[in-house]
Amino acid sequence: MDDWSEFKKYLFRSNELGMTIDFSKIGFSEKFFNGMVEKIAVAHREMAALEAGAIANRDENRMVGHYWLRNSNIAPLPEIQRDIDDGIEKILKFSEQVHLGHISGQDGNFENALCIGIGGSALGPQLICDSLDGDNKINCYFIDNTDPDGIDLTLKKLEGRLGRTLVVVTSKSGSTPEPRNAMVEVVAVYEKNGYTFSRHAVAITGQGSLLDKQACSEGWVGRFPMWEWVGGRTSVFSAVGLLPAALQGISVKSFLAGARGMDSITRVSSFKNPAMMMALAWYRETNGVGKKDMVVIPYKDRLSNFAKYLQQLIMESLGKEKDRDGNIVHQGLTVYGNKGSTDQHSFIQQLRDGLQNFFITIISVLKSRDGASPSVDPNGMRSGDYLNGFALGTAKALNENGTGVIQIFIDKFSEYGLGMLIALYERAVGFYASMVNVNAYHQPGVEAGKKAAAEILQVQQSVGSFLMKNRGKKLTVDAIADGINLKNQKTLVFKLLEHMVANGNGIKRNPSVEILTSTYEAE
Repeated sequence: MDDWSEFKKYLFRSNELGMTIDFSKIGFSEKFFNGMVEKIAVAHREMAALEAGAIANRDENRMVGHYWLRNSNIAPLPEIQRDIDDGIEKILKFSEQVHLGHISGQDGNFENALCIGIGGSALGPQLICDSLDGDNKINCYFIDNTDPDGIDLTLKKLEGRLGRTLVVVTSKSGSTPEPRNAMVEVVAVYEKNGYTFSRHAVAITGQGSLLDKQACSEGWVGRFPMWEWVGGRTSVFSAVGLLPAALQGISVKSFLAGARGMDSITRVSSFKNPAMMMALAWYRETNGVGKKDMVVIPYKDRLSNFAKYLQQLIMESLGKEKDRDGNIVHQGLTVYGNKGSTDQHSFIQQLRDGLQNFFITIISVLKSRDGASPSVDPNGMRSGDYLNGFALGTAKALNENGTGVIQIFIDKFSEYGLGMLIALYERAVGFYASMVNVNAYHQPGVEAGKKAAAEILQVQQSVGSFLMKNRGKKLTVDAIADGINLKNQKTLVFKLLEHMVANGNGIKRNPSVEILTSTYEAE
């Protein structure tokens, strides 16, 4: 059956943005829209209030202003507008000075940038630098964890090139363990190789933070702001994302313009608003309670990290135990995906024939490449024709099986296109959060995880201290746990002991036939 009439009814197209979105395979109905009128109106009002400077993150009593980053004219205070404009100008001037060699390392002009961050402070710049070429003036590398082996793997790629590597350390507070630990390790490597770290270091952090004070006192080559009104998962349009992009030679002005263009269209109170339509599609597919997963598959290698980026943006924003009225709701929207057509040969098998617990967004770029493409078969088809065929075929096959499908088509991939794509999802998240009555701009679960980790590290210190005080004694897990008043946490004590033994923490295990009856002692 031809779906032309439905396609025309639920089609979004913007010639200005160079984007088309097909919402016709979601199963919208007039009844559904009629039931959502009030939620739509509230979502628009709340979004307008947020952009006007309302306190959105009540846990931290702060505004949420990532929309101002690409259009400082809408900032609620003149000092914020000035800070944004000055920040962009500073990024562009600093990057130019690096490219010209006026700012350089101990061994000469900077050729690499080592970006240290966690969460949005890493995912955003990684997405930009992996997706866009720029002029490739600086090669970007990333450390985004406190995994020693991962740190070693990255630093190995920079062996012999540290004196030409600029280290960008991103941490709003300066005390977040993952970037702090990575920075300490990198400093040690620089010093071991005879380099002065401060001559190669840049900080992106909050004014007056621990990191900011360190950068000032040690005379780092650059400092850039992280404002308290910008959350990590929406920081890609701040120095967090713009500085690595500018260093790589990517047009940050075009990137910002793409987001600004999308913002203009997604402020419209109309069903032709693509961010509102996307939020409504999510609500329609999940009944507003996360009953289905969201699968995102870009048919573009450059966007292979996009689903990973959206995991944080969407799941950290929407995954909440309580709604804004304090009710227990356990809201959320699970996101996963990779890229097409790689996944024709992996998890799409389950999507087609297995559990029907998802809906899917397929992203395609119409222009396959810059330059001509050769034919790859006797019929004159080209590689891009096959890629497009796989994308359209996957959408058709899944929809025929009852799966809701959103198809996004970008005319040509560029800085502008990536900017508008990110901005589309940012506003859709805000609209959907309003519809399901959760606060998209705080993250109590993340803070709880940090607190739990700190408590475990304190237990490890207690275990080590207890064994040192009892040096020469071979003690069981039971004896150690009882000795530090943790008789109800013996499993945790055992796991910490095994970690300490494996990593040379001055603790050794005296094995027995059964590992749980082993004894431990300080070496």
